[in-house]
Amino acid sequence: MTFTAIDTWWWPYLFILVAGWLATDVWRFLGVYLGGRIREDSEALVMVRALATALVAAVIGNLIVFPSGSLADAPLALRLLAAGSGFVAYILIGKRVVVGIAVAEAVLLAGLYAIGFS
Repeated sequence: MTFTAIDTWWWPYLFILVAGWLATDVWRFLGVYLGGRIREDSEALVMVRALATALVAAVIGNLIVFPSGSLADAPLALRLLAAGSGFVAYILIGKRVVVGIAVAEAVLLAGLYAIGFS
């Protein structure tokens, strides 16, 4: 079965319902069911946190190294400098996410302005 398998008006809605809602809700229900039974410092939960952090880091790295849109025209060195400066600011200012994001954006915009990016 694919998204274009059946040519009726209701098929895309049913496909999205089954593929998007049902497939993810199974894991949500399982998380709620097991959430009260797992200790916060258990090995399983530590592994889940580590995997989630690794996935977020991989997505951010992918967005920095292989961006899309107009950011793809910005030099890689500038994107890396902006991400690094945002991370340093995040660490130095007391692990405040909004500070890290603001510093990274400011460095990126200043660099784009300096190289004459339009």
